[in-house]
Amino acid sequence: MASTNDKQRMMHLNLFLFGCGHHKGAWRHPDSSVERLGDIRYYEQLAQTAERGKLDAVFFADGQSAGNVSDGSWWFLEPLTAMAAMSRATDSIGLISTVSSTFYTPFHAARMMASLDHISGGRMGWNVVTSMFDVEARNHNYESMPVHADRYRRADEFVDAVLKLWDSWQSDALSFDRFGHYADPEKVQPIHHKGEFFLVDGPLNVPRPPQGHPVLFQAGASEQGRELAARRAEAIYAVAYDLPAAQDYYRDIKRRVAAAGRGVDVPIMPGLVTYVAATEAEAKAKQRELDELLPVEASLRQLGLYTEQDCMNWELDAPVPGLPSLEAFTGPKGRYSTILRIIETEQPTVRQLLGRLAAGGGHCTMVGTPEQIADKMELWFRNEGADGFNLMPPSLPAGIEDFVDQVVPELQKRGLFRTEYQSDTLRGHLGLAKPK
Repeated sequence: MASTNDKQRMMHLNLFLFGCGHHKGAWRHPDSSVERLGDIRYYEQLAQTAERGKLDAVFFADGQSAGNVSDGSWWFLEPLTAMAAMSRATDSIGLISTVSSTFYTPFHAARMMASLDHISGGRMGWNVVTSMFDVEARNHNYESMPVHADRYRRADEFVDAVLKLWDSWQSDALSFDRFGHYADPEKVQPIHHKGEFFLVDGPLNVPRPPQGHPVLFQAGASEQGRELAARRAEAIYAVAYDLPAAQDYYRDIKRRVAAAGRGVDVPIMPGLVTYVAATEAEAKAKQRELDELLPVEASLRQLGLYTEQDCMNWELDAPVPGLPSLEAFTGPKGRYSTILRIIETEQPTVRQLLGRLAAGGGHCTMVGTPEQIADKMELWFRNEGADGFNLMPPSLPAGIEDFVDQVVPELQKRGLFRTEYQSDTLRGHLGLAKPK
């Protein structure tokens, strides 16, 4: 039985934007939007669809290398540039972008995101990441990626410096006194940050953002990532293959946030891949149609990236070869632990594993009718699995149109999701206070 508190609690939903969709074969579909990936109107329309569904935000990941260009486009437009345009095509929906703490400087990041928070009227969020791959490092003056622990220490200091820069202007600093001060010099102060990685005098050359700070998102799965998330994040993206995995992560992070003495409720949003149709058979047919477009070579390359193994000669219809333990693995641990869990639970062949990872790389996948999908989402939401979801449609725009038109009304009918925006800022949507 749901408690009264449960009834008042609303799910948080983000749309994770990614090319033609999160399925590796989506761009090959005859109806895909592949020719529009450089057209800003495509992204504006996706944001408008998400806003029609009253979603909290749209989210762009980012990467710093081209990848294998034969396999389809991971990246096209730089996210912050795109979000400037998307903010002008929407009114209320939040706009979240990944910005790498490994390659940017705090001043650069703070300035761009403060500017976008002004342009959007207080709708920006920052997904704080440490970049991961040597091919990215070599585009930024590094021979190889700094070691994991150094990347996280740098990220922690990076966030610290950015927050200080946003706080370098008091919210009432601007006076516009035409016979005196444009801004009160007492209310605009240098930060004099001097740390292990950065020297930043400040103040920022953009007045305080409308939200005080754009909302800090994080997606940490390793020990250092979880610690950073617990101390810094105001909302968290998670990878969870099933409800037990989601609950383990959810309870661990909530415990760490409480132990950090922050006194805030940090929403946790696992990634969710959905195939929605009027019948379960139709939904499964949609999934099969995309899986049949899957290029095997590209998929093996992607699996190699996730597992740090050379998979190109693996036997497709044989069991997956033995992989290093999670403790021995040096790459990004969140997705790797999910792959280990899929192998342990489902004992797939290599071919079956590729299909399972094709859309969203091992995030939870729900296939069925709007009612079936809402049932599963509600189960996670009511049982310490999620405060909401980061939606990863296998194909775009169809996947988000299906979700908004079919699943959102079902969630609204159950009192699990808003029918109208109560706020015009991302902080407001997420129930987060403005920092003093």
